[in-house]
Amino acid sequence: MGDVVNLNRFRKTRDKAERTKEAEANRARFGRTKAEKERDRKEAERRTQTLDGHKLDGEE
Repeated sequence: MGDVVNLNRFRKTRDKAERTKEAEANRARFGRTKAEKERDRKEAERRTQTLDGHKLDGEE
C-alpha cells in the first residue's frame, strides 16, 4: 500500500515554491540598490536645479 499524502500540505508546498520563484524574478527585475536610488535622486535634483537656473526673470 502506498503512503498517505496530505493534499493540503502538498498544495501549500507547491504554491509556496511557485511564489518564491516569482518573488525571485521580481527582485531581479525591480530591485535596485541603495546606491542606484541615491544616484537617481541626485540626478533628478541636478536636472531640477539646472532648469530653475535657466528660467527668465519674472517667471514663476
